[in-house]
Amino acid sequence: MTRSASIPPRAPCSISHGRSFTADRPWGAKHIATLNGIYVRLHWTDQPYHWHINDGQEVFTVLDGIVDMHYRVDGITQQVRLLAGDIFHADIGCEHVAHPQGAARILVVEQAGSD
Repeated sequence: MTRSASIPPRAPCSISHGRSFTADRPWGAKHIATLNGIYVRLHWTDQPYHWHINDGQEVFTVLDGIVDMHYRVDGITQQVRLLAGDIFHADIGCEHVAHPQGAARILVVEQAGSD
């Protein structure tokens, strides 16, 4: 099957092309799946998110672009640059904010209703 092949309507699967996904606003998302109360979403953004503290675990995977992730450990702000393929895991209580450097596509896995 080639990349351009389409899946028949009502198929029990779907394809999302992360590198070409865009949204109508920063942090706009395409909902991919809900797995036992866990959301899997594809986000597009060209703007920072806001500082927040996780109330559940989060897996943040950069699919395309560059994201500078700022996070606090013992009150000290640290930063790591995430490139395509890099994964940031935020546990419960992790305070962090993502700053994309230009446009970025991010796959986020987190509990439903998390901030």
